Amino acid sequence: QVQLVESGGGLVQPGGSLRLSCAASGFTFNTYGMNWYRQAPGKERELVASISNLGGRTNYADFVKGRFTISRDNVKNTLYLQMNSLEPEDTAAYYCNRGPYWDLGPGHDYWGQGTQVTVSS
Repeated sequence: QVQLVESGGGLVQPGGSLRLSCAASGFTFNTYGMNWYRQAPGKERELVASISNLGGRTNYADFVKGRFTISRDNVKNTLYLQMNSLEPEDTAAYYCNRGPYWDLGPGHDYWGQGTQVTVSS
């Protein structure tokens, strides 16, 4: 079965950096686009970044452009999110998500358990 397991969250000071990882299994990783979403308390889940199945195309939400970088390693079946210049507003649970087959875009069916990112001094 499809499994997505996030790691790398934690507490960081404003201006700091974190790298999230998502280990994928149970499907052919290099045939699906992948996404990172986040959800802050009391807010709806929002799409942060997307990457196509072979990694050649990416999309970012305006609120992370220039600060976050999505990438993937199709040999290790792992998705990454490098987060720099973190702000308190980035505090949220971050979720890995499987996107569409052989494309880039949002996904609806498979989610990880989430990893908490807290940005605070």
